[in-house]
Amino acid sequence: MSSPTPAPARTSIRWGILGCGDVTEVKSGPGFQKARGSSLVAVMRRTGALAADYAQRHGVPRSYDDAQALVNDPEVDAVYVATPPGAHLEGALLAAAAGKPCYVEKPMARHTAECDAMIAAFGAAQQKLFVAYYRRALPRFEKVRALLDGRAIGQLTGISYRFAAPTPANADPAQHAWRVSAAHAGGGLFLDLGSHVLDFLDHCLGPLEAVHGRAARLATAAEVEDAVAMTFRTARGALGSASWNFSTLAKEDTLEFFGTAGRLAFNVFNAEPIRLETASGTESFAIANPEHVAQPLIQLIVDDLLGRGTCPSTGESARRTSVVMDRVLEDYYRGRTDAFWLRPATWPGRNSSYAQP
Repeated sequence: MSSPTPAPARTSIRWGILGCGDVTEVKSGPGFQKARGSSLVAVMRRTGALAADYAQRHGVPRSYDDAQALVNDPEVDAVYVATPPGAHLEGALLAAAAGKPCYVEKPMARHTAECDAMIAAFGAAQQKLFVAYYRRALPRFEKVRALLDGRAIGQLTGISYRFAAPTPANADPAQHAWRVSAAHAGGGLFLDLGSHVLDFLDHCLGPLEAVHGRAARLATAAEVEDAVAMTFRTARGALGSASWNFSTLAKEDTLEFFGTAGRLAFNVFNAEPIRLETASGTESFAIANPEHVAQPLIQLIVDDLLGRGTCPSTGESARRTSVVMDRVLEDYYRGRTDAFWLRPATWPGRNSSYAQP
């Protein structure tokens, strides 16, 4: 008796997006169309007219106003959850229940407990889970990683990160901005912006250890934190510090690596040249970001799903970043293991020195 003919190997991945809002317009959405072996076949938004408009403008065949309908679409092979973090768990669990792999926006969830629920669900479904920490695939950031791995600054002895900026207009709580709502974002702008830095450090140096930090609400109207400071140790033994100030007219965004043979410095949120300082002088590396910054990571995910590569940004790696953020914010929210966003009256941090002008 002859053996059954094996099913042909998959050669492409057809994607569906849950939550086709602003983040998908340029950063990620077109990347699903342009990556090799990838296509975008369906999008969903709660307002059906907005989903249909997105589909029409981006050449997507179908649109939905119901998440379950998109996930159940037989032509959707994998799901991208691009909603605010407060809805990541719900969308991811729908994909896991349907037996489909999932790509979740960053931060992975509001806190580590939700990350654990996702990881457990995809483990049980034997499906892959990826998270949109796209700097793990951007050429500019991979150059930094290569310089560190090549010991361009000798033995790593210290890390410093400083971020300062005015509160952006789209983080005004009066406008019901999700980025400064604990229920929707899991905290303040630290989760939205700080997570990129912490995940990149994890990617370059391994899991951060001995994490300590404090957060405060000093000068903004939202109840979530607007200032964060932390220290840590890397697996290589080097000590580091990082701070974020979201309520100042000053502007700064500098990540520095110090070593026995020099210093490596660059900006995380713009494409200014990387600066390498050694005894030989200063060398600059100008590496532009691609038009769609998430596309390189999307390509790695597609390759992983097609069995022709490995993606470095997974549920497990993203969970480590959530663990770090929870540790830093724990005192502000009086714990982050429960649904802390439902009990704002108990947050010690919201009672900081903020006063109405």
